[in-house]
Amino acid sequence: MRQVAHGDKEAFSVLYDALAPLVIGIVIKVVRDRAQSEEVAQEVMIDLWRQAARYRPDSGSVITWAATIAHRRAVDRVRSAQASTDREHAQAAREHRTAFDEVAEQVETRLDSEQVRRCLRGLTELQRQAVTLAYYQGLTYREVAEALHTPLPTVKTRMRDGLIRLRDCMGVTT
Repeated sequence: MRQVAHGDKEAFSVLYDALAPLVIGIVIKVVRDRAQSEEVAQEVMIDLWRQAARYRPDSGSVITWAATIAHRRAVDRVRSAQASTDREHAQAAREHRTAFDEVAEQVETRLDSEQVRRCLRGLTELQRQAVTLAYYQGLTYREVAEALHTPLPTVKTRMRDGLIRLRDCMGVTT
């Protein structure tokens, strides 16, 4: 390893021949795709060449060191591939659109409108006026009170009572 660390190509050739089968075996077990495994194994062997000076014999054998690098690289490749797949699935889910049935939507809107009109007819005249001014004309409580020439607390009470009756009529549960 000292010779490889000093750039000795022949020493690296011997190291390559000794470690390549081990490295490719470890990577194939983790990655499970031959083409990607060969690519990862090549990256590992390049790492061994570049990092040879970092090898410390007191930390373990060259075989253990190479096996650790191979395993880490293989796991990184699997995680990267999984993250890519997850991103593609998430993007596909975001882009998925449910078919829109315009006719069904119009029918549903018409039925809802008819039910609202029917329920509004069930309110007292004062409740209907207050709710109509607030929700169909967008007036505030104070503006409704001014339009009906009615005290603000009375308008608030009418609207509360009217909305409760509408909720019950529409079958809305809280």
